[in-house]
Amino acid sequence: MTFERLEEIKKLLNEYNYQYYVLDNPSVSDQEYDRLMQELQRIEMAHPEWVTDDSPTQRVGGQVLDSFTKVTHKRMMLSLGNIFNEDELREFDERIRDIFPNVEYICELKIDGLSVSLVYKDGKLDYGATRGDGEIGENITHNVKTIKSIPLTIPYQEEFEVRGEIYMPKKSFYQLNEQRKLAGEPLLANPRNAAAGSVRQLDSSIAAKRGLDAFLYHVPMALDMGIQTHEDALNYIKNIGFKVNPNIRKCQNVNEVWQYILEMTDKRSSLPYEIDGIVIKMNDLNQQERLGYTAKVPKWSIAYKFPAEEVITKLDDIIFTIGRTGQITPNAVLEPVRVAGSTVQRATLHNEDNVKHKDIRVGDYVVVRKAGDVIPEVVRSLKERRNGSEKPFVMIDTCPYCGSKLVRKDNEAAYYCLNKDCDSKKIEKIIHFASRDAMNIEGLGEKIIEQFYNLGFVKCIEDIYSLADHKQEIMDIEGFGQKSMDNLIQAIENSKQNSMEKLLFGLGIRGIGAKMADNLSKEFKSMDALMNASTAKLLSIRDVGDTIVQSINRFRSDSESQALLEHLKEIGLNMNYLKDTSLLQESIFKDKTVCVTGTLELMTRKEIKEYLARLGANVTGSVSKKTDYLICGRDAGSKLTKAQQYGVTILSETQFKEEVGL
Repeated sequence: MTFERLEEIKKLLNEYNYQYYVLDNPSVSDQEYDRLMQELQRIEMAHPEWVTDDSPTQRVGGQVLDSFTKVTHKRMMLSLGNIFNEDELREFDERIRDIFPNVEYICELKIDGLSVSLVYKDGKLDYGATRGDGEIGENITHNVKTIKSIPLTIPYQEEFEVRGEIYMPKKSFYQLNEQRKLAGEPLLANPRNAAAGSVRQLDSSIAAKRGLDAFLYHVPMALDMGIQTHEDALNYIKNIGFKVNPNIRKCQNVNEVWQYILEMTDKRSSLPYEIDGIVIKMNDLNQQERLGYTAKVPKWSIAYKFPAEEVITKLDDIIFTIGRTGQITPNAVLEPVRVAGSTVQRATLHNEDNVKHKDIRVGDYVVVRKAGDVIPEVVRSLKERRNGSEKPFVMIDTCPYCGSKLVRKDNEAAYYCLNKDCDSKKIEKIIHFASRDAMNIEGLGEKIIEQFYNLGFVKCIEDIYSLADHKQEIMDIEGFGQKSMDNLIQAIENSKQNSMEKLLFGLGIRGIGAKMADNLSKEFKSMDALMNASTAKLLSIRDVGDTIVQSINRFRSDSESQALLEHLKEIGLNMNYLKDTSLLQESIFKDKTVCVTGTLELMTRKEIKEYLARLGANVTGSVSKKTDYLICGRDAGSKLTKAQQYGVTILSETQFKEEVGL
């Protein structure tokens, strides 16, 4: 048993893995593969010091995490804009051909799975991360390693990132549900949910048993590597060991793109994996770069979404829900039915006018679909199947939660509860504030917020930041231990450092969605500047119209809203836009991991963290081997000791200020 034999077996097994899982062309029998794996395991057991992360034995799982760590993507992982028909496809093509008349496209299947970023350093897999909110994802390396089609090593020594989709093949999904059925466990709704749940297992041995796979489709740094087209980038990653979907076609015009869409729509049900559309990308990477991005999506790519699947079921009841603005929405209670891969029991009816126009009644058989394959909605009733027992729809006139009289506003179809003290409205506002696209307070989901509200711990947004005062009371509740409570308190504290656009969106000002919040924050840079902006200045900003201005004016003239903002400022929430890139050009902290410790004298900890964020740094609360800089005040303690052990660059507060020119 020599080290040379170990390396020889590793090389053979990695090659056999590639042939079997990527090329779908095995070159050895299962028995031969198993014999080599067993020999490798024996050698590694005898010489544990020879075990490396890229060994085929490390794919079986077994690593168990306490929780997922966060990963800041070096380049945003953006979602795609959607189109739903041929006319919208041709409009997309016309917008591009106005600038690039000779454009050619690459068409790919839109795999219905979970987006992943894989980063390699020195030829070895460094980490895998989910997309998260596009800026920050979760480290899922321990589960990525269990997917045998993802190489643990590649023949490229510089830092390398490739992106793609982790998915569960239909065969694996059916096998998993059969196992769960026999075990008396709830069945999983669809392969996408099954894949997402598998990837987010803390125990990698569970993910290893789920039969996950991955297609890779994007190289963010392709141009920097001298690659000029998306087609060449796909061929490159295929040649160095990544699995690329075979159903890719280069199209010279929009007619060829539409023909591809029609062909793949017909083949959709026969594929061994789920797809939910077609992705169309400009092939020329320089043209992609010149066309650029909107706030959330690339301008050079679009996703054609398949028409929503329609099914028939019975409408048993109509109930009413309330949103954070007080808007009352009628919702259909349905006999459970599977739509586009998941079971649906509720569907939106939008508003009174919509229900009456479609003549939808309790007891009707109705057609249900998922709008954009996401939100269930009732399309129409089947009047020909009525038997006379159906009940016509009647809009309520009082709030179902507080009993206040509802008001229908001019030029709107919706009714509103105007009672500021309505419990349901308050809960919805708190839920919105803590949600992922807003303050992103992990551990403070809808059910937890409703529970805390009913127990009196969180009656308003301000109460979130004093939850630590109720720590012992909350820990007495079943399901809340020391660790979960500590994690929640830390997540709440971390949210104070969010950039201004997160807070602005979280405040729930009517008409200000995530994109508008980002635009306003980018323009005004601080909450004070926005709150003091003139109407003329607001109207001068792109996409800001009278409706948005009226909403902002209502917010800043409302004494309760201003008191909330002032309170949040006093308890330390950041009120500034932290994505200013003007400071990034020469900063040594750009894309570096930085920790701050000790007692600071020249700046507050909050100020130094905000400044580091503007410099493009990833600010963490602990020191590890991946930490690049530790900034120390007095009485630094164990973090300083650990930084010295790991060889982390250590700067005093004075040295930091000199470095950044403060």
